[in-house]
Amino acid sequence: MTNVSTSMIRNVALVGHHAAGKTTLAEALLVATGAISRLGSIEKGTTVCDFEPEEVQRHLSVSLASAPFFLDGTKVNLLDAPGYADFAGESAIALAVTDLAVIVVSATDGVQAQTEDAWRMAAAHGMPRLIVVTKLDRERANFHQTLADIRSAFGSGVTAIEMPIGAESAFHGILDLLDGTATFYERGATPPVRGTAGPVPEDLAAAEHDSGEALVEGIVVGDDALMARYLDGETIERRELQAALASGVASGSVFPVVCCSGTTGVGVDRLARHLAELAPPPDHAKPMTVLAGETTTEVRADPAGEPLAVVFKTMSDAHAGKVSLCKVVSGTLRPDMVLVNSRTRAEERLHVLELLRGHHSSPVDEAVAGDFVGVPRLGGTRTGDTLAPKGKPVVVVLPEPEPAGLSMAVRPVSRTDEDKLMSALNRLREEDPALSVTRVDETHQTVLQVTGEVHLAVTCDRLARKFGVAVEREEVIVPYRETITQPAEAEGRYKKQTGGHGQFGVVHLRIQPLERGKGFEFHDEVVGGAIPRQYIPAVEKGVLEAMEQGGVSGYPVVDVSVTCDDGKYHPVDSSELSFKMAGALAFRAALEKAGPVVLEPISRLEVTIPGDFQGDVLGDLHARRGRVLGTDPGEDGFQTITAMVPTASLARYAVDLRALTGGRGRFRAVHDHYDFK
Repeated sequence: MTNVSTSMIRNVALVGHHAAGKTTLAEALLVATGAISRLGSIEKGTTVCDFEPEEVQRHLSVSLASAPFFLDGTKVNLLDAPGYADFAGESAIALAVTDLAVIVVSATDGVQAQTEDAWRMAAAHGMPRLIVVTKLDRERANFHQTLADIRSAFGSGVTAIEMPIGAESAFHGILDLLDGTATFYERGATPPVRGTAGPVPEDLAAAEHDSGEALVEGIVVGDDALMARYLDGETIERRELQAALASGVASGSVFPVVCCSGTTGVGVDRLARHLAELAPPPDHAKPMTVLAGETTTEVRADPAGEPLAVVFKTMSDAHAGKVSLCKVVSGTLRPDMVLVNSRTRAEERLHVLELLRGHHSSPVDEAVAGDFVGVPRLGGTRTGDTLAPKGKPVVVVLPEPEPAGLSMAVRPVSRTDEDKLMSALNRLREEDPALSVTRVDETHQTVLQVTGEVHLAVTCDRLARKFGVAVEREEVIVPYRETITQPAEAEGRYKKQTGGHGQFGVVHLRIQPLERGKGFEFHDEVVGGAIPRQYIPAVEKGVLEAMEQGGVSGYPVVDVSVTCDDGKYHPVDSSELSFKMAGALAFRAALEKAGPVVLEPISRLEVTIPGDFQGDVLGDLHARRGRVLGTDPGEDGFQTITAMVPTASLARYAVDLRALTGGRGRFRAVHDHYDFK
């Protein structure tokens, strides 16, 4: 494989809404540049990017995929990110390691929820953005309406640099508004298709002239010298306009709009050139953030620097094993180089370096700063880990995983798989940072925290396919608690005689409620030696065990103050066991008289939604017995609602909020306290 320099690398992420055509477009770019010979089929599972059985079955991308190609000596590292809301975290990672966000918008559906999310994430990274309108060959495709939607959603700076020639099935060419030329494609040809230059159609000449003039004005306004020449009536050459456009894209002031069809290939060869021309090389792009202890630094892509890489994707299967997809942040990686995992502090040898295209790989003999490279068999390394020089455990900062919105307990169908379940889930966790796994000893459940129903289904499918562990789902048992509402007292007597030494202990306890969250207090007020000192800890232990075993309703007891003030003992038959049992009996007897009540867990919920949905979301929170603490206006018309909500009513909130807001809402919930049910 030919080596490339950092200046000849372009890192690009395809992001946008589900079914906008990203995977087909990635496939078409590979065909147009000769990386593969023909288009694969999403339905048949033969595309480069959607190769996992879970993707083939559902006809949607669930994982980030690498699709690099070469064009005139430039290597374009293309990442195809899932558009489904459950896998938004994959898009966030793709944007964090690339230098140009390609926002893909369907000409039949326009701007949708995940289009807006992708735009916001790219804007948060300060990334250059290019907008591609796809599916222009489809029925009901409307470029001008889609362009109007894009401008309405994303505001100033959105500038069309191309227009389609023909509509729907007659879409067969591209108008280049930069230089006023037309490119035509043979209708019905099998991709790859190559455009040929031709005259601008007469019926589009006026529209091309007006749009071209507006485009030139939008480009030169950011360059005083070009603006002066333009106002003097001078014709600005395409080369100069292209340079000014690239500068505007890099600065985030201009967002070009281009058009194509991934299915027919019309305009795809032009898109490949746009990516190579408009995406900044890594050494001129925004540096990556690195933590050294508590110190934050910015590291630019320097192939002569110290070797530093970050794992942004982990893939594994039964045949290839585990492969870590890395971005080389600094330095140059070579086979057999040894680096240190900054998290585990373990050395990792990079036995082989590979160019990854989907699940296909080919060896390379080096990877320079800014490049992407696959590294097989990194034993203890997982997604998000940093590989650094020995003695310099720095950490490359990647986005935090998406907060879990759905919790579900799973148990193996076969009891023989119980030991395998946690091991398999931990392996999946290495690949998928958005998956959290908790073993709840209190309820004896294994709980998965996922981003939504599809994420849950994919996780269960992968457990069965990759590790042979079939699981059944069950609702998560809510960890209720009990407490008391009034003081009470009682005596516990434990007496047992079985021949020889018996058991004897009498304990008198007073109990009273504590403030929420105080837990447990134990006080010793025994006087006159009614209970010998050495047995007092046994009384406390018996009370604690009784509290853990559950109160009147069977839930653990909390927020209780217990005072031991009297008792009796026998010089021969008394023991630690007898006083532990007596303490437990006294506590249970007092509890029944102390007005026991059930407490439920309360979560602090922060919901961020477009303002138009505020009324619906507030009504829904009220129905869930939520207590709204306040609302704060955010950017772009969004509102953040903060509320205290019973945890039990949030079990399916991710699904319900998505339905309420058309996929535009997001939330974070954390346990806050317990309160009366």
